[in-house]
Amino acid sequence: MPTTENTDGEQLSDQLFILTAVLLTPAQFPSVLGDDYPEVCAGLGLEPYAEGYGLVLGQDGTGARWTVVTEDVSLVACAIAAWDCGMEYDLSPGEDGIVVALPGWPLALAVSAPGVPQPHDPEPQESDRAPLAPPDATDWGPAQRRLGADEIALQWATWRSQVEDEEITFAEPGEERHQGVRRVLAQARGYLADPPPPGRVRSSFAAGEARTLRVDGPGWSMVARTDDLAFVLLDDEPGQVHPVGRGPELPGLLASLDGLAPRPT
Repeated sequence: MPTTENTDGEQLSDQLFILTAVLLTPAQFPSVLGDDYPEVCAGLGLEPYAEGYGLVLGQDGTGARWTVVTEDVSLVACAIAAWDCGMEYDLSPGEDGIVVALPGWPLALAVSAPGVPQPHDPEPQESDRAPLAPPDATDWGPAQRRLGADEIALQWATWRSQVEDEEITFAEPGEERHQGVRRVLAQARGYLADPPPPGRVRSSFAAGEARTLRVDGPGWSMVARTDDLAFVLLDDEPGQVHPVGRGPELPGLLASLDGLAPRPT
């Protein structure tokens, strides 16, 4: 790829062996890194521009980990789509579109480039920022809660099939079957009057005409299908997943939240 610069302004002359890439936009970003788009951008030292970024993760010739941030979101999106289909795609961000090269990786990768040393952080330079590192998700907390919500969204049919009617919490007005779930639903309804930061509500395709919603807030995540129920995960209840039945409130709430979600451009 073209020569670029790191955060200290020094050139990276080695070729970058690209391992993967992810989108960082208000509509799509790695959930493990934060509850919303501005939070994830802040963690990477980036301005939360509405157009978003592409993150290209790779190794240089010494094996050092680098994350190249590019403004060419379309290029990264095309590469990801091709790779998902098992096709080859030459992802080489143009130098003009590169924002910065950050040491380290923000996500855990189980792969490495062939023919170079094992992945390691670059040698620190004066005034360098600390290398990026994946959030610690070994213990239950925000990162693991968000990863759990990701898994439910990916495996919706499996999780849905495990729910028995007697396990569902119905969100009846004034009913307090589960205080934490009621708090989550109240905060989600609050988003309709006071829209949250971009990315707190995300919407993606589901079967038929339905949408899969991902809604996050302080200490909680909710995954829902607009034609079905919802699942709630809470920071203060490790490993617990609470199914929320449709009842009289949920369908309208989900439809309104879907209207808040940014759509990919």
